[in-house]
Amino acid sequence: MRPKVHIDGHAGTTGLRIRDWLAGRRDIAVSTLDEDRRKDVAARRAAIEASDLTVLCLPDDAAREAAGWAEACGAQIIDASTAHRVAEGWTYGLPELDGALRDAIREARFVANPGCYASAFVLLTRPLVDAELLPHDTALSVHALSGYSGGGRGLIERWESPEHGLSALPYEAPYALGARHKHIPEIMAYSGLTVEPQFVPAVGPFRCGMRVEVPVPLGMVPMGGNSTAMLECLRERYDNEPFVRVVHHPDPREAHERTLDPRACNDTNVMELHVLPHPSGHTLLVAILDNLGKGASGVAIQNLNLMLGLAETAHLPN
Repeated sequence: MRPKVHIDGHAGTTGLRIRDWLAGRRDIAVSTLDEDRRKDVAARRAAIEASDLTVLCLPDDAAREAAGWAEACGAQIIDASTAHRVAEGWTYGLPELDGALRDAIREARFVANPGCYASAFVLLTRPLVDAELLPHDTALSVHALSGYSGGGRGLIERWESPEHGLSALPYEAPYALGARHKHIPEIMAYSGLTVEPQFVPAVGPFRCGMRVEVPVPLGMVPMGGNSTAMLECLRERYDNEPFVRVVHHPDPREAHERTLDPRACNDTNVMELHVLPHPSGHTLLVAILDNLGKGASGVAIQNLNLMLGLAETAHLPN
């Protein structure tokens, strides 16, 4: 019998993409609630209880409530909210982090989907910290750019509204300048760093796509560390990963306007990791991904496949 998968919150941006990418699969049975019942508490709880696995695409408080229902009935949960990413009893759903975590996801009842920015930062830096190419106490800065779909329906409506004229904005717009970003706790939990990075997120005038830049000044690299060592470290770590591609730039002077297009991985579950050396000895690390693909819905489906004993890559575009 096919496993039953329910999507709670399928009308949001992440839920819609998950539903679209699961459409037509014959190895699982996917359910959602009709429009007139999708916010009905009793109907939602009954749907979770009737399913083998539920993907939560909900605000944090609603996700905590739904997770409680799943715990009571023994169902499996993947939570795409920020509610459980560093919570006790939950497995962090970033399979590429290491083999032990991938195995833990396979056996888990409760998996917390990673944040899009955090996925990029952690996959860029964790191998370098493990290899001692970056000291644990390195104080990094992060410039992160996302399409406006990352802010959900409210931000989409704002950026696409003719009243605001933001779709024609000729520059990116930084945000959360006076707040601690919600992805920082998981960055600190899983990057291996002990010093919180300076994280500056921004929104650009495009719907989907993401570019996360992490400059590594020469003075932060231990003796013997350089761009070549970082490149080889990332290549070795992700050599067999189907959704992570390490890109070498032997001559960054050949880079042009589209080289680091934040939309380059749109509509896929791929993350590109770029290593760009600088003549002065500095290194620029860059991750590019679809904020609604590998940054949200795609990795949720990876986790779903693992938890149900299916091929991790099943029905995921790359």
